[in-house]
Amino acid sequence: MNQNQTVSQHQTFATGKVIKAIGNLLHVNFEGHIRQGEVAMVHLNGIHLKSEVLEITGNDAKIQVFEDTKGVKCGTPVSFLGQLLEAELGPGLLSSILDGLQNPLEDVAEVSGFFLPRGVYLPPLDRKKHWDYVPQVKIGDVVQRGDPLGNTWEGRFQHLIMVPFNRFGIYKITWVIGPGAYPVDTVVAKAKDDLDNEYEFTMVQRWPIKIPLSLGEKIKPTKMMDTGCRIIDTQFPVMKGGTFCTPGPFGAGKTVLQHHLSKFSSVDIVVVVACGERAGEVVEVLREFPHLIDPHSGETLMTRTVIICNTSSMPVAARESSVYMGVTIAEYYRQMGLDVLVLADSTSRWAQAMREMSGRLEEIPGEEAFPAYLSSRIADFYERSGVLSLKNGETGSITIGGAVSPAGGNFEEPVTQATLAVVGAFLGLSRERSDSRRYPAIDPLISWSKYIDVVAKEFETHVDGWGSMVKKAKDILFKGNEIGKRMEVVGEEGTAIDDLIIYLIAELYDFSYLQQNSFDKEDAYCPLEKQIPLFKLMDKIINKKFHFHDHDEARKFFLQLQNQIKNTNFLAYNSDQYRHAFAAVEHMVDNAK
Repeated sequence: MNQNQTVSQHQTFATGKVIKAIGNLLHVNFEGHIRQGEVAMVHLNGIHLKSEVLEITGNDAKIQVFEDTKGVKCGTPVSFLGQLLEAELGPGLLSSILDGLQNPLEDVAEVSGFFLPRGVYLPPLDRKKHWDYVPQVKIGDVVQRGDPLGNTWEGRFQHLIMVPFNRFGIYKITWVIGPGAYPVDTVVAKAKDDLDNEYEFTMVQRWPIKIPLSLGEKIKPTKMMDTGCRIIDTQFPVMKGGTFCTPGPFGAGKTVLQHHLSKFSSVDIVVVVACGERAGEVVEVLREFPHLIDPHSGETLMTRTVIICNTSSMPVAARESSVYMGVTIAEYYRQMGLDVLVLADSTSRWAQAMREMSGRLEEIPGEEAFPAYLSSRIADFYERSGVLSLKNGETGSITIGGAVSPAGGNFEEPVTQATLAVVGAFLGLSRERSDSRRYPAIDPLISWSKYIDVVAKEFETHVDGWGSMVKKAKDILFKGNEIGKRMEVVGEEGTAIDDLIIYLIAELYDFSYLQQNSFDKEDAYCPLEKQIPLFKLMDKIINKKFHFHDHDEARKFFLQLQNQIKNTNFLAYNSDQYRHAFAAVEHMVDNAK
């Protein structure tokens, strides 16, 4: 079913005609009543182009079209649907590949071929698939928005069918369907409100994507989201329900890092939003994920993933909707008590789309021609993260991570600065580290995390003094960097032996612990149970008083130790080989002078 068929199913609240066009921004003279954010359809030679109302002045409205506007001219008819831009929520979203307007791209390709035409909109949920439904309410029960009516299983997740969130009254159940397998549009319950009006509830509901969906009490994050990436988990941790950003210049490894996070993060569901990225990077995800195994569940990664595709070749206006669509789907699953990770790549492309539209709206520009409201829009997006305490006593969380692509790697530009003002962790990627083949290219000298103290309390149960160990390790990196800069001037021979040892320890920690080999099966993902003993070993090395006769002896010892630790990282944890190699490293450290 395409939009040509669905338009007639909606009541038309207002109509209008195009009086002016500037790219994908249309000025429309309308009759009737409309509101900001309302969906409008531009009718062009038998096709219908979806758009959104941005501004209203008297009987003139400015609307942005999410498609190519070629052929639109003065007098082109426009109809308004009386509804905001919404997400369709229900079982079947997991494993789906959607665009920014929630069209299922695989279904669109079957209908229209691989070159997507304008004006084709399909329902995101499969109307033919049957879901095993089990009711949880009975006749006479009183329910409110968000209360469960029943449940079905979506893969390994119990998918709750809830009273629609846009129903704000109190309802008394009058009819309940029996257990069985039904399509999503089946009425599963009926209820009456205080005025005796009857409502029917199905497995599908809708919610406006630009309005936060948050039913419950927001509480402080208390659990770390372990990622299997040592530099993040140890040095710059991220909390479940927290926020982080990964700014970096072109080619510094933002996409590779995002792929790592989507594969290995300890969350239930991952929503990947490709917002204006190159199509090749999205294709890589689509090819890899169906074949990769989730280390936490043993199933393929696609079973826990939703992918929103809005590549750089697609209409610019759809970038904004793709970001909000992704976080709305994440909020829906959070209401079921699940932990969700949203990865937006990249928020800079989204900001560029805002800048383009702001220019067409003739708004007063801010810094670098970005709109003056850039900071508030970015803050609003990241504020949709957080941990929710739900009515049933469970908790759900959304962790939001945004890749930022500052032009020329300049972290002083407006998008990066606006992001840094609101996120809880900053994982700054360095061109220098990337060029020297260091992965991840997160620069430990510029990165930071506000969650270190909270994570330290969580780790105290495993290791006494974890927080001070992490701070000591970061101090050694700064000292080693300062000594390295001096050595570039005076040379190694002009450096005191004690300073050289500090420099070599810093290099050892960086090379053997902070870096990983993404091509190695064992080192690509390092679980916490493997990280903790390795970091305790690093702390022992940092605290040990070494005594060497000369520079050559010191360098030889640390190079040998560095290689042995690196080789240990490539061995399966707790295997006989690993235990033997790790014991050999400890013996080498303990018996050093």
